[in-house]
Amino acid sequence: MIPVGGITCCLSAAALYLLGRSSGRDAEVLKSVTRVNQLKDLAQLLDAASKVLPYVVAVSGRVGSDTPINCEYSGLRGVIVEQTAEQHFLKHNDAGSWIQDSALMLSMCKEVPWYLDDGTSRVHVVGARGATGLVLTVGSEVFEESGRSLVRGTLDYLQGLKMLGVKRIERVLPTGTPLTVVGEAVKDDIGSIRIQRPHKGPFYVSDKTIDQLIANLGKWSRLYKYASMGFTVFGIYLLAKHAVQYIMERRRHWEMRKRVLAAAAKKAGQEEGGLNGNTESRSESANKDRMMPDLCVICLEQEYNSVFVPCGHMCCCMACSSHLTNCPLCRRRIDQVVKTFRH
Repeated sequence: MIPVGGITCCLSAAALYLLGRSSGRDAEVLKSVTRVNQLKDLAQLLDAASKVLPYVVAVSGRVGSDTPINCEYSGLRGVIVEQTAEQHFLKHNDAGSWIQDSALMLSMCKEVPWYLDDGTSRVHVVGARGATGLVLTVGSEVFEESGRSLVRGTLDYLQGLKMLGVKRIERVLPTGTPLTVVGEAVKDDIGSIRIQRPHKGPFYVSDKTIDQLIANLGKWSRLYKYASMGFTVFGIYLLAKHAVQYIMERRRHWEMRKRVLAAAAKKAGQEEGGLNGNTESRSESANKDRMMPDLCVICLEQEYNSVFVPCGHMCCCMACSSHLTNCPLCRRRIDQVVKTFRH
């Protein structure tokens, strides 16, 4: 049998190790990123580093937009708004009980051009939805109960469903939110500066400072590596345990096979000696045969003590006979198993 548990633990350890290595690598990259204290200094840095592309920087400021979105339910003003609608219902399962479930009905997102402003200058942010660390605030969460009518209730019951209602969630990135953005800084022909995803490098949009991002990545890197070591040790233990059990099982079967072959050879020699001896020697040989264990042909551990009806063969113990439907010797169907007792 394949040791699924041990293999799964080792694969999980490898995946956690790769995650920890990736987090640690990102933390080291963030340490080397150029930090811009004031956005007005970014233009001068880009002019001085015009030959260094891409130029990855870390900037901070508050979210702003010339055309913000007015949220429908929460009344907030934001630059990114996500709306989802989930239908909640009870469904009838095979066990005959009702369980609660949900299905996504609607998912939409709106985004307008927006920027970071620290009071000294503005920097536009492009592609923030694909950045790491972006968390939208839950602006509103409304549950609208389904209308109840006799016809609708009957139809839902026949389909095995009971509609509960619709849950609408509105997530938003409000204006005025302080953010830290790590990405590639680009200056266009008209002097406007934007931060976007670099071709190679980190892209973060987070409400945490750059130092907090580095600390969190380092913490997760250590946790992933510790978890990887734990899964590795446990996986090796399971694999070693399975290997030892397999070796012991093969050894036990080999010893039982040697015992059966030795017993068969000894019995054949005694029968041959009995044919050439007198009645006394035959009686002595028969007594010795009765003293030798007659092993079950399936487990090779217990003595056979059951008779199959109607064929009459006796070659298995009661424990193994309980799992059989046909005689292992003649393949005839077993109608009854009778236990025998030796005196």
